Amino acid sequence: MEADGFVRRRRMTAEPGSGEPGVATASAEAELRWFGTRFFGVSEGFIGSLSPRIGESEPQTVQVHASMDSSDISEPDYEGLPQGASTSTHMLAGAVAGIMEHCLMFPIDCVKTRMQSLQPEPAARYRNVLEALGRIVRTEGVWRPMRGLNATAIGAGPAHALYFACYEKLKKTLSDAIHPGANSHLANGTAGCVATLLHDAAMNPAEVVKQRMQMYNSPYRGVCECVRSVWAREGAGAFYRSYTTQLTMNVPFQALHFMAYEWLQERLNPHRLYHPASHVLSGALAGALAAAATTPLDVCKTLLNTQESLVLGAAHTHAHTPTHTQISGLGQAFRTVYRLGGPSAYFKGVQARVIYQMPSTAISWSVYEFFKYAITKRQQEKRRSQATPPSLADK
Repeated sequence: MEADGFVRRRRMTAEPGSGEPGVATASAEAELRWFGTRFFGVSEGFIGSLSPRIGESEPQTVQVHASMDSSDISEPDYEGLPQGASTSTHMLAGAVAGIMEHCLMFPIDCVKTRMQSLQPEPAARYRNVLEALGRIVRTEGVWRPMRGLNATAIGAGPAHALYFACYEKLKKTLSDAIHPGANSHLANGTAGCVATLLHDAAMNPAEVVKQRMQMYNSPYRGVCECVRSVWAREGAGAFYRSYTTQLTMNVPFQALHFMAYEWLQERLNPHRLYHPASHVLSGALAGALAAAATTPLDVCKTLLNTQESLVLGAAHTHAHTPTHTQISGLGQAFRTVYRLGGPSAYFKGVQARVIYQMPSTAISWSVYEFFKYAITKRQQEKRRSQATPPSLADK
């Protein structure tokens, strides 16, 4: 996802005629073909119809479009595409990216949830991510790390659709207001924070169900049973008990994430072309940085979502207070984590969280950028073909 303000900046700073545009364009098309066919099963014919034309000589292009506007003569570059993209384009690309991100990384997410447990049972104490995943598969079955996946997929689609659409719209508006014609890290961070409000509102109930089904010896056999049980015993508020904690975690996470991503793009992809490798690397590094910095809040969120019985009993024993039904609120969660594990407990599962977030954000950015490019490119080609006079189209 790129800042729309970069379009104008690139056009002001780029030197026409420098480099070898034919080679650069051919390289970009080759990457797009490989990326689409390898990971998404998209046919080369379809990718070819979305990729910029290469190999056409300049006189032919001028001859065909001689009577058209200058805006129609030039092939729109990747950074120009989002300006013509509709909100539905961003929502569709975001939904696909979110579902793929969560589904592909779900087993690691299961391990992360378990490793963040403050009072794990002896059979659920793991040394590292690979050892945990192997033991879960051996002792609980091959499909055990995937329990709760359907709840996550149902929540991730609309959550990420709202998230990316809001981010793109607000980023452009704020960039134009704060720093017209150029990138603004403040605009990127602010847009990411506001988009998080919508994302978490849609995703929080799915997170509660998912994490309760991921825990060791979870009593729930399915998503529907978990929803009914939580609703009956704890009320509708249980699905949003960790919402403020989630926001407290995700607002700084997304601010760091988006600013780091855009900063890395400026250095790895200074011309702001469609370049899958730079999107993957920037997304992975930005996700790792943000994940490590916000792990203490993620530990508290997991505690509020799961309400583990062993943790509740130990917490009230340490505090010498009567047993309560739930731990509620970020403050109580922070105190509970400290009482049961000390300062190091705030970073339980940090390895799993970073290992989860690096490929997760890389997948999300690369899938989003690919589908945003593909969908919008197809729309622009359809508009161009409709605008081309029949006499010119036949030549």
